[in-house]
This record gives sequence, C-alpha cells and structure tokens, in this order.
Amino acid sequence: MKMLYLPACLCLALILFSCAASPPIRETPREAMPPESSAGSGSAGTTGTPAERANVSETSPPERPAKPQVPELIMGTGLIQFMDKAAFLLNANPRAERNYVESLASIYTEEAAVEGVNHDVAFAQMCLETGFLGFGGDVSPEQNNFCGLGAIGNGEPGNSFPDPRTGVRAHIQHLKAYATDAPLKQELVDPRYRWVRYGSSPSIKGLSGTWAADKNYAVKINDILERLYSFAYGS
Repeated sequence: MKMLYLPACLCLALILFSCAASPPIRETPREAMPPESSAGSGSAGTTGTPAERANVSETSPPERPAKPQVPELIMGTGLIQFMDKAAFLLNANPRAERNYVESLASIYTEEAAVEGVNHDVAFAQMCLETGFLGFGGDVSPEQNNFCGLGAIGNGEPGNSFPDPRTGVRAHIQHLKAYATDAPLKQELVDPRYRWVRYGSSPSIKGLSGTWAADKNYAVKINDILERLYSFAYGS
C-alpha cells in the first residue's frame, strides 16, 4: 500500500476548516444554573411531601379562653370589655341606639374601676333594672337613673340625673355602699347614699330583699352575668 503524503499547507487548511465548522462552547451564566441544594434557601413549601408542606403553611387558630365563673362579690375587677358588653345588650335589645349603648358601657367600665366595683356586676344590674334599656316601668330613659334609685313602686319615678355619667356614678356609689364601708373616691352624687348600712352586703346574694324586695333579685343578676359571660366567651 502506498502512503499518501499531503502537502503541509493543505493539512493546515483542513485543520482550520474543522475548527471553524464546530460550534463554540459557551459558559452557562451563573444565575441560570440550577442550585445544588434547596437546604437553607428559606423557600418553604418547595420541598417535602404535600402533607409536610401543608404543616409548614398552616397555623392553628388561637384557643378561646375558658368561660370564667360568675363573680360572687360586688367589689372586684370586671372581665368583659365594654364593646362586648355593648354587643351583649344590643343582642338582647336590638332597638337600642348603638352609639348610646357603647358610650354607656364605657362609662360603666370607667366609673366602676375608680371605686373598685366589679363593672360586670354593675352592668348586669343595670340590664336587670332597665330591662336592657327598654325601661317600661316607673323610670323613664331621660332620668338617667339606671338602677331604680328612689323608684319604690306605685308610680314613683325615683331620682333623676343631669346626664348618663352622673347617673352611672350614682349607681356605682350606691352599690359600693352596700359592698363596703370604704370611703368614696369621687364627689358624692348619690342622693340615697346616706340611707345605706355600709358594708352590709359584700356579695351579690345580699342584694335580695335589701336593694329590692324581690327575694330572687340576686338570682336574676346572676342569670344575666351567666348570659353575658357565655356571650363574650362563646360558650
């Protein structure tokens, strides 16, 4: 067999032609390269099974606090926020004016706190005395008398007060007089304060037959408190 020898210039031309015909090799841009691992990337939900991803994304709703026991004593700290009190009253009496109810609930919370009276108890008593602000008895709404002060029956309307806050303050002062012999924090506005035997009834139970002649008076206040707490705590 005879070997064919090509001229050197022809060999060089073939090599150059081969290089020109091959496509250039380009480096993949860094940002386009896939990551080596997703660990520590912070992209929750991109790894693991669907159930595992669901556990990462879902959060349990907060547990509702358990309904507390109805208080037995008149003095103390109330638990129900004034907006919940207002919503409770409006639920019982939808005809009541919302802004007025919310303002009144706020006043009860403030005035009771000053004297150390449980504002839940005072508010519940107001709901009983006024029929959830429906009135309908001897006392009329414009009297701002929310606890029946001086209304002894037989058409006697009782005391009147110039504005809701003064009426609430008189109620709180009268209730405190039953509960304790401690002095008042604010100026006296209750015209019947001096007729109370101070500290004669620290508990709600003692209001039956004293504040009102009704022997079931305290039971009715307790029933309203139970309803209020069930309403506010959803149970």
